[in-house]
Amino acid sequence: MRRALAVTAVAGAAWAAKRALGRRIGKSPLWPLPALDTPVSGYSPRRALRTLIVSRTQPAEGVLRLVLESPELPTWTPGAHVDITLPSGLVRQYSLCGDPADEGTYTIAIRLIEDGRGGSREAHAQLVEGAELELRPPRNRFELVPAPSYVFVAGGIGITPILPMLRAATAAGADWTLLYGGRSRASMPFLAELAGYGDRVRVLPEDEVGLPDLAAVGAAGHGALVYCCGPEPLMRAVTAAAPDPAQVRLERFAPSEPGPSAPFTVELRRSGRTVEVGAQESTLAAVRRELPDTPYSCEQGFCGTCQHRVVAGEVDHRDELLTDLEREDSMLLCVSRAKGDRLVLDL
Repeated sequence: MRRALAVTAVAGAAWAAKRALGRRIGKSPLWPLPALDTPVSGYSPRRALRTLIVSRTQPAEGVLRLVLESPELPTWTPGAHVDITLPSGLVRQYSLCGDPADEGTYTIAIRLIEDGRGGSREAHAQLVEGAELELRPPRNRFELVPAPSYVFVAGGIGITPILPMLRAATAAGADWTLLYGGRSRASMPFLAELAGYGDRVRVLPEDEVGLPDLAAVGAAGHGALVYCCGPEPLMRAVTAAAPDPAQVRLERFAPSEPGPSAPFTVELRRSGRTVEVGAQESTLAAVRRELPDTPYSCEQGFCGTCQHRVVAGEVDHRDELLTDLEREDSMLLCVSRAKGDRLVLDL
């Protein structure tokens, strides 16, 4: 009896030690070196930050402006956006439109899209003053590059990443012009703030002037940069109007229009299953037929929730998130596909 109890105790201790070691390695892949709360390269884009909504206002019809506060908010630069986790668990991306000098404070604006995928409706209904909101640290794929002059073009809620750029360009002494279009003045946020810049800003409501005149884009001189955020048709028009497409920097609300797609096969290595991905469906949709618990959120290649490791095969990356290093061995299932006829995933 004593021998049996001793064997059981030793086995239990070994099991507990194994679990503890697994947790330790999980926290620090470089174990036995200590785990780092914050990577040496900066804030992890996966780190969750808790903020408090301290202000909720409506700067235009159908637009919600939120001011968020937290003592742990990282610094940011014009053009940055954050991933917001809504109460339902949906993840959506919103540009920071406040002042980077306001430490501990972020400002975002959200356009209500009644026929959208539900994120903006949830935000307008549930994000109230005094509530907590979780977000991930800022990422910037729309960085303001130093230049002697700029032409900024914004369509509707696309004004949000442009606002901090105007402040930065003004502080740097650069020459700049803003073309700001929208359906109507009532639907265009931040007009009062923009009025302070005088005739540098041209407000172009569609119900007053029709489609925006992009002559200023065509007149952008050597060394000038063109920054545009708005609907896809506007960005195509701006790119076409620019003297040199290399001058243009774009920030999209949604992934760029995909090229032609062909069906392919996905092997789910760990599950021992194979799925066929149709030409008109996403890799995510096909995988979820076999593995319905596969996590996802934005379905547009922005949030990274559906990122998975690729064991074999060449990927046609169509996301706006992954770095070149990440693309070497992983993909976002919601938008990316196979370049050939087969992929093998670690699922």
